[in-house]
Amino acid sequence: MASGSDRNPIIIGGLPSQVPDFDPEETQEWLDSLDAAVDERGRERARYLMLRLIERAREKRVAVPEMRSTDYVNTIATKDEPFFPGNEEIERKVLNATRWNAAVMVSRAQRPGIGVGGHIATFASSASLYDVGFNHFFRGKDEGDGGDQIFFQGHASPGVYARAYLLDRLSETQLDAFRQEKSKAPNGLSSYPHPRLMPDFWEFPTVSMGLGPLGAIYQARMNRYMEARGIADTSKSHVWAYLGDGEMDEPESLGQLSIAAREGLDNLTFVVNCNLQRLDGPVRGNGKIMQELESQFRGAGWNVIKLVWDRSWDPLLAQDRDGILVNKLNSTPDGQFQTYATETGAYIRDHFFGDDHRLRAMVENMTDDQILHLGRGGHDHKKIYAAYAAAKAHKGQPTVILAQTVKGWTLGPNFEGRNATHQMKKLTVEDLKGFRDRLHLPIPDKDLEDGAPPYYHPGRDSEEIQYMHDRRKGLGGYVPTRVVRAEPLQLPDDKAYAGAKKGSGQQKIATTMAFVRVLKDLMRDKEIGKRFVPIAPDEYRTFGMDAFFPSAKIYNPLGQQYESVDRELLLAYKESPTGQMLHDGITEAGCTASLIAAGSAYATHGEPLIPVYVFYSMFGFQRTGDQFWQMADQLSRGFVLGATAGRTTLTGEGLQHADGHSQLLASTNPACVAYDPAYGYEIAHIVKDGLRRMYGENSEDVFYYLTVYNEPILHPAEPADADVEGILKGLHRVKPGEKGEHTAQILASGVAVPWAVEAQQILADEWNVKADVWSATSWNELRRDAVEAEEHNLLHPEEEQRVPYVTQKLQGAEGPKVAVSDWMRSVPDQIARWVPGTYQSLGADGFGFADTRGAARRFFHIDAQSIVLSVLTELAKEGKVDRSLLKQAIDRYQLLDVAAADAGEAGGDA
Repeated sequence: MASGSDRNPIIIGGLPSQVPDFDPEETQEWLDSLDAAVDERGRERARYLMLRLIERAREKRVAVPEMRSTDYVNTIATKDEPFFPGNEEIERKVLNATRWNAAVMVSRAQRPGIGVGGHIATFASSASLYDVGFNHFFRGKDEGDGGDQIFFQGHASPGVYARAYLLDRLSETQLDAFRQEKSKAPNGLSSYPHPRLMPDFWEFPTVSMGLGPLGAIYQARMNRYMEARGIADTSKSHVWAYLGDGEMDEPESLGQLSIAAREGLDNLTFVVNCNLQRLDGPVRGNGKIMQELESQFRGAGWNVIKLVWDRSWDPLLAQDRDGILVNKLNSTPDGQFQTYATETGAYIRDHFFGDDHRLRAMVENMTDDQILHLGRGGHDHKKIYAAYAAAKAHKGQPTVILAQTVKGWTLGPNFEGRNATHQMKKLTVEDLKGFRDRLHLPIPDKDLEDGAPPYYHPGRDSEEIQYMHDRRKGLGGYVPTRVVRAEPLQLPDDKAYAGAKKGSGQQKIATTMAFVRVLKDLMRDKEIGKRFVPIAPDEYRTFGMDAFFPSAKIYNPLGQQYESVDRELLLAYKESPTGQMLHDGITEAGCTASLIAAGSAYATHGEPLIPVYVFYSMFGFQRTGDQFWQMADQLSRGFVLGATAGRTTLTGEGLQHADGHSQLLASTNPACVAYDPAYGYEIAHIVKDGLRRMYGENSEDVFYYLTVYNEPILHPAEPADADVEGILKGLHRVKPGEKGEHTAQILASGVAVPWAVEAQQILADEWNVKADVWSATSWNELRRDAVEAEEHNLLHPEEEQRVPYVTQKLQGAEGPKVAVSDWMRSVPDQIARWVPGTYQSLGADGFGFADTRGAARRFFHIDAQSIVLSVLTELAKEGKVDRSLLKQAIDRYQLLDVAAADAGEAGGDA
């Protein structure tokens, strides 16, 4: 690996401005030489000389400005291409069989009565890009390490299945079960790369588009992190991400390029399949997407390799002495190249070469058919191999390979380069015959005319199949393959949680700080402490985690090459190449990608990591909810902390920071176990159980989401008779009512529990009502349990009927039930149908705003006095109290006047 100074120069390039010229005579000699070259040999020759000088300067590590883009030709010159070690003829046969089976699988999935669709054009364009990787580069896991990590382009999955079929990894029955995961279980194949649906096959989910490139960057970074901290040897692992040129318009695709360059991730290669088409039309009809991407990646500090033309162009480019051909390639827009892909050789001769006599002369000895087959570089195995080898050899920077292809390549004139190709899923008999002939496959006409087209397999003992097996054996096993080698962790005993269970005494602390104290004790554990990966988007101090800086330190592969401004402070900012904390900057998307990579390390590298991602609650499930879905799909595990939670708790910040709905969004993710704890001892039990479920024996593919607050409260010590089962299942009684003629139940979660306790006291003292207070640690888990019970009862009417946990818990609780939280009412309303008796909820529905906590809670009618009114209202409905009391309560507490509310606890740290 290149040294830190080589990998991360502060100044990459630049032009002289105020820099003095210490040798004007020498400078003038260089300028005169350039003038002479222009005058005597012309501008094109002078341009060539300048480009070669820039190239040589870079070879000598002289900092010169990056060019925004280079000519529309291959980056690697023909003379610089390495020897191709494969048997190109055998690889062509393998690829032809793969192409056929991929297309036939999708076509058969469109048979009558099924019609589940699929995509064939994307793989058709990128098949050679994958084949060279499979045959020569992708490392498997048989050597005991993580091998390479490959992010396959989602729409290319049929091709990966087709290759696996040739290798006897998948059967014909499974290919016929494509996109029929339940009806053809256990043989069903998922539409796209889905580890959750095919946990022994796929490693990384890459649809939704844009999340693949983002995940690949942080996977490469996580590999370096694990190696730096001595957790796993990832030195041989290379991350490959296969992407589409249209996909690069997603903000996530390009949004984190800088971190890959900044940290010198030369273990990362992007391969962008530039077939010049989006799903419905050209990516840049009037422009050139490869040139655009080249400038963006170069500007971000990446090494760029353009793979534009196949070897058939080499003789033409070799005779282009005046640059007229290169100029024509540079000036032709993508939309026109797409037209050339669908036209005849005669059309190309007239319209591309025909407007200049020098261009016409270049091809005068070529037939129209030869002109027609002037191909794109992404279909040439030797050119692809040269690009991949150069990417692997390059040090100090990540590499992007921009490979031009034709969408629908080899599928025939009805598919190749057509705007509608993405939606075309079925081949006609004539399409199949033409396709077969193009691939030189020995399939008789009658097999194509009667029923569904057949799959093709050359035979297990055939030369090409043995070649495939040999190549994979030499590269360490089959890919894609997901293997879980990690052993259960030895988890801490109760001593690690003792501090949290003692409560906060007379000190008020927020639940965020209560969690941080638990985490701090766990990170000291000799067995699992080093496996924790704290992650935050530039807010460690906000969350009270700056106390970790001196000991855990912040990961930076370059260390800290400056004197920290706060170096004399006890909690000074401290970076280290072996740091434990990930401080990714202000990027929730980047932090979530780190979370996913760390949370799946148990499978990727066989070494469990325990990520703890702490963020502003509003900027989690709302902003990066698609990535949390990706996390679930990748079977990642870990803790997600929505700090500064609640609609009214984060005073002063206002609407865009006031989260009153993330618990509801979390409920939509089947892998998310969500809690809204009120006290430190609840957090201790939840974290302990989370570690058991995710990292102990019989581990589960879930992740934990805890919403915690920044409002300081007194935390009671854990009672001797603590209902641990209730804490974990979602509901336990924290304070029984002591006096009162009438009874009621108040269910509260998170920061609302103290309001409920205050309301309990007011009801007893002023209204003769005895109310029990319950902590609803998880509305979501209560609902999940109830739904599971109902489903069981629906399908097993002959068995004893299950009773939801929330129903069991409240069955004997007398009086109306009032639920309150700092969330919108939909959150506690999730359990309404299973609560026995009368049930009413209070919540913060609507937009948040900046004000005191007291005013905000009075506005939403969720403060203690509003709870009192709600309980009295429900008792009045039951005829237990006179309705006149309700107006008395409204007047007594001035519930219609927001300004009359007690401002409450001002400010509040984590």
